[in-house]
Amino acid sequence: MRVIIETKRLVIKQRSHQDIGDLLAIYQSSENMKFVPNARLNWTKKELWEKYTRINQKYKLGIGIYILLRKEDRSVMGETGLYNSFDNLKHLELGYILDRKYWNKGYGTEICKALIKYAFAKLKVEKLTARMIKDNVASKRVSKKCRMTFLKEGISENAYPYLEYEIRK
Repeated sequence: MRVIIETKRLVIKQRSHQDIGDLLAIYQSSENMKFVPNARLNWTKKELWEKYTRINQKYKLGIGIYILLRKEDRSVMGETGLYNSFDNLKHLELGYILDRKYWNKGYGTEICKALIKYAFAKLKVEKLTARMIKDNVASKRVSKKCRMTFLKEGISENAYPYLEYEIRK
C-alpha cells in the first residue's frame, strides 16, 4: 500500500485491486452519487478499474484518484483526487466522493485540507479549484472552511448549475 497522505483520521493511498469492491458499492449508490453530474450507477469492477487506470496516468506527478481509508479500521470511505482539468500542472482541481455513512462528520474538510497542503507543499501547485453542483450545500461549507474563495457560478457542459471555489498558494 503506497500511502500518499495521512491525517489524524484518514489514509489517502494509491488504489489497489482489493479496493474495487468497496468502491463499486459506493459508485452504485444513488445517494452517494447524487452530487456527481450524470452519475452512472451500473459500473462493473472491470470498468471501474479501467477508469482509474486511465485517469491515473499521471500518478508519478502526484495527480490522479486516490483511495480514502478510515485510519482506525482501514475501511474504504471513498475516493479523492487531484486532476489536471486545466492542462496546467500549477493549477489543479481537487475533488472527492465519500460514502454517505461518513457525511457530516468533518471528513470532507479533513480531506480537502490535506489535499491543499499536499498540493502546495509537495507538488508546488500555485492554485487549486473545487467545483460542485450548486445544490451541494456540504461541499460549499467545506470549501469555505478550507479558506477557499468563491470564484463563480455557471452551467456545466452537461447543463448542471455549478459553483467554483479556488485557493492560491
